[in-house]
Amino acid sequence: MSSTQEYWLSGPIENVPSLLQPAAHALLQSVRETKNYLLDFPEEKLWDTPFGRASVGFHLRHLTGVLDRLLTYAKQETLTDEQFQFLKNEGNGEKAPSSQQLITEFEQKVNEALDYFKTIPESTLTDERFVGRKKLPTTVIGLIFHSAEHSQRHVGQLLVTVSALKA
Repeated sequence: MSSTQEYWLSGPIENVPSLLQPAAHALLQSVRETKNYLLDFPEEKLWDTPFGRASVGFHLRHLTGVLDRLLTYAKQETLTDEQFQFLKNEGNGEKAPSSQQLITEFEQKVNEALDYFKTIPESTLTDERFVGRKKLPTTVIGLIFHSAEHSQRHVGQLLVTVSALKA
C-alpha cells in the first residue's frame, strides 16, 4: 500500500469484522496522519497553545487516553485510578515525553484496539454499554465508532495547531 493511499481504500484488515472495518481504517489513518503532520515539528512548541487552543501535546495524549477509555467501556469495564490520573494530566506538559514517544503510545493503543476488534463477534455490536459515572447508554459499536470519529476529529485539530505553530 502506498503511503499516500488512504487506509479505507486498501481493502479489509485481516480478522477485523466487516462492520468494524471503517473504524479500524480510521484509526490507522489517524496514526499515519499524526506521524506525517509532526515531521520536523519543533519539539519546543509541543505544549504551546496558539490562540488559546489546545496544544499539540494535549491532542497526542488525548488521542491515546480517550481511545483507552472508550475501549474500556466497550469491554464493559470501569475506568481505573490510573486512567483517571491519565485523563487529569492529558494537558500537562510537565515531565512529558517527546512528541515521537506520544505518537508511539497512540500507535500502540490503536494496535491494541485492532486486536480487540478481532475478538468481537458482530452479533454483540448492538449490546448495550454504559459510559462514565452517570452510566450514559450506548452500544459496543457506538463506542467503537466514536473512538474512530473522535480520533479523526483530534487529528484534524492537531493539523491546524501544527500548521499555526510552524508558520
